[in-house]
Amino acid sequence: MDIGDRIKNRRLKLGLTQEELAARTELSKGFISQLERNLTSPSIATLMDILEALGTDISDFFARDEDEKVVFTPEDMFVKEDEEINSSVCWLVPNAQKNALEPIIVTIGAGGSTYPDDPHEGEEFGYVLSGTVTLVLGMRRFKLHKGDSFCFKPTGEHYLINGAQREARVIWVTTPPSF
Repeated sequence: MDIGDRIKNRRLKLGLTQEELAARTELSKGFISQLERNLTSPSIATLMDILEALGTDISDFFARDEDEKVVFTPEDMFVKEDEEINSSVCWLVPNAQKNALEPIIVTIGAGGSTYPDDPHEGEEFGYVLSGTVTLVLGMRRFKLHKGDSFCFKPTGEHYLINGAQREARVIWVTTPPSF
């Protein structure tokens, strides 16, 4: 494992100079330079200070990027049907709860709806793939058609209703994950 290269890549990604990283960690620019060229190794305490200054932690820093799954196929997805409210949810990314966002496809049959979601931190985004739905945000209602999108901060109860006679499909993304 190339610790120096990982530190350098993270520093550059954040747009920091060696001097700026040194100042944030109370280390010398020379030490940062030697560290990035793998001419020296940091103590555990020094490494922890550097990682904090770089806005990461030890587990993320040492996580293997190549193990991270990037492409998901239908076999990876999970669908939950709910006959009671005449809708289904397809989780597009498995284990998305560990991510900053959670994308799903909601399919709502004629007269169906999604379950009301309580207010929470974050943001919500949706795009109507087919059909017509009504977005309910607290006391407000918004009618959306195929090709329309929505984006809001979920400060009140929110859900979708399909009052039409045909099925509707919506891509819905929430941060943080809550589906």
